[in-house]
Amino acid sequence: MFPRRTGAPAALPITLQECLTHLRADADGGANDLYINSLIPVAVAACEERINRTLISTAWRLQLDAFPAGGGEIALRMGPVMSVQSVTYKDAAGVVQTLDPSAYVLDGDSVPARLVPAVGTAWPATQDGAINAVTVTYTAGFGATAAAVPAPIRHWLLLAVAEMYETRSASAERPVVRNEFVDHLLAPYRVWEL
Repeated sequence: MFPRRTGAPAALPITLQECLTHLRADADGGANDLYINSLIPVAVAACEERINRTLISTAWRLQLDAFPAGGGEIALRMGPVMSVQSVTYKDAAGVVQTLDPSAYVLDGDSVPARLVPAVGTAWPATQDGAINAVTVTYTAGFGATAAAVPAPIRHWLLLAVAEMYETRSASAERPVVRNEFVDHLLAPYRVWEL
């Protein structure tokens, strides 16, 4: 299963002013500023999809039909995972329980991050045939502010905003030139295995 974002980040990794500086444009306080500002979340979404990571701290929810068999790990995608808020599950009787945080360990260094049972414990049994019996809520992102996002990613975002700003319509007559330098800005941060 793939996680769902359940909240919005408190900030964006780049600002309107940074975009205006990059574009060598003056703030007009009007439609142009609004348009450029609207491109920022589009660039962020494209970046996050491309690297399979979250840029600014955001709440996520992963739902599974059961815990992994044999004490297996739960992959927490769209990292880097900062913390796990809760792990809830429907027990054998169908009653929702919250797993004690001492019963699991977050390995945030792995990519993707993983949740495993603590030493000497096992995942509890869940209700047979239940759908979405296990819910993991967690926070992922490089940090709460733009400063936490690596500089190459921030530069890629500025270039993406500039490309969308300067090329406002697709044209079959114009060749698409792949810029390997720009693509390689994201390469160290891309999560390949999902």
